[in-house]
Amino acid sequence: MRFHHPPSIEDLQEMAETAFAAIPQELREAVRGTAILVEDLPDEETLEALEIEHPWELTGLYRGTPLTEKSTLDVPSGPDTIFLYREPILVEWIETGEDLFRLVRNVLIHEIGHHFGFSDDEIARLEGEG
Repeated sequence: MRFHHPPSIEDLQEMAETAFAAIPQELREAVRGTAILVEDLPDEETLEALEIEHPWELTGLYRGTPLTEKSTLDVPSGPDTIFLYREPILVEWIETGEDLFRLVRNVLIHEIGHHFGFSDDEIARLEGEG
């Protein structure tokens, strides 16, 4: 996919949806109900909570309770959400020369991994499978 302008939030949302549709059915079913949102940048509150100084350091974020920590007795506080941050993803894309779709896919898989409470090694293995 070639772009003649910086990819928009809608472009990245479309890539994320395509990447999501391509992950194994079993994984898709397990994260059903998890919202996937693309925003330009993380908000200040998120950056402060994660002790991140520059917004371009965060390409994605899983916000919710990992499955490994959920209980049937929990009162839902809202849908789990995966955020993909457009500007940091585009900066990484430019800096690394990585294929943009593959980068979006890897950020999405990384955040899905957090939903399952996977280790960084397990997430890296999943990212390498595509």
